Amino acid sequence: MKRVVILGGGYGGVNILHGLLENAPSDVQITVVDRNPYHSLKTEFYTIAAGTESDRHARVDFPEHDQVEYVYGEIEKIDVEQEQIHVQNLHESLSYDYLIIGLGCEDNYHGIEGAREFTESVQTFGKARSAGYSILNLGAYKNVTVVGAGLSGIEVASEVRESRPDLNIRLLDRGETVLRAFDSKIQNYVEDWFQKNEVQVIHNANVEYVEKDGVCNNGVCYINDVTVWTAGVRPNYLVRELPFEKDGQEKIIINDFYQVPTHQNVYIVGDCASSEYSPSAQLAKQQGEKIAEVLTAILTDRVPERPGDVKLKGALGSLGKNDGFGNMMQKPMTGVLPRLAKSGVLWLSKRH
Repeated sequence: MKRVVILGGGYGGVNILHGLLENAPSDVQITVVDRNPYHSLKTEFYTIAAGTESDRHARVDFPEHDQVEYVYGEIEKIDVEQEQIHVQNLHESLSYDYLIIGLGCEDNYHGIEGAREFTESVQTFGKARSAGYSILNLGAYKNVTVVGAGLSGIEVASEVRESRPDLNIRLLDRGETVLRAFDSKIQNYVEDWFQKNEVQVIHNANVEYVEKDGVCNNGVCYINDVTVWTAGVRPNYLVRELPFEKDGQEKIIINDFYQVPTHQNVYIVGDCASSEYSPSAQLAKQQGEKIAEVLTAILTDRVPERPGDVKLKGALGSLGKNDGFGNMMQKPMTGVLPRLAKSGVLWLSKRH
């Protein structure tokens, strides 16, 4: 019996699981470890934070299969020397022959005082629920500040505006324009959308500290009722603690087969793996497919072929339910079409 353990049932982990179930031999036993008894569609957490969708909108049941066992709980330690995984409230550790680490990322607070203690987040289901509870319970004309104007910050701010037109919403952006990774056409479109919808955007922000009822930026302290942090991520702390070589972003350096060079029975996927690309669900999915091919070859005693290069198809973002933006067919596009495309991608993800 060959034992495969997948840590994390996110986009990468689920794609690996599906790939193995299609092709792996019958003597392979797969264990998936996740804190939740379902696959979480993290790209939709902003809707939970804004209260525009229920939890069910962002959940997909894990596949049932005789070769798959699920363990639900918090991972306490990854022991790569003893090849064991310690899970909270699990009496015995999990042993593995092959390990896939896809634990995703967590907020990067950059050492800013009060940021961890006094901000909401959309990095986990529980945190997105907490953010939604805090925002939806605000009285009329209260203040919400979103820190960070990347894709997550834009989607949170616009969705909250759609959900709560009575709130005062402020978006703090470190750069001179929102969405620095996107084309200027998209940047200008989003800036105009915020202006029309009365979301205050403050550029060249430098958050100095966060308090329970305020955010201090460039010497100015804004009175605030809820602060949502979307100002960067870093790999899960369990991954940062592993004795593997890491890049400047604390991600684990891997070889061409997505293996840890010193421990080639350990595979890294998604936000935990060093890559030239920014973290995304699309990236994790493609990496997952490639890892499944490599591992299937090894499990069937074949020499794996070197995986082909990742080919990303662009990025899509929403501005509420009826507007959006993105790179489609290598062209920047705005309006209803990219929003429909984003809904289509979600539909396909739910029916994978």
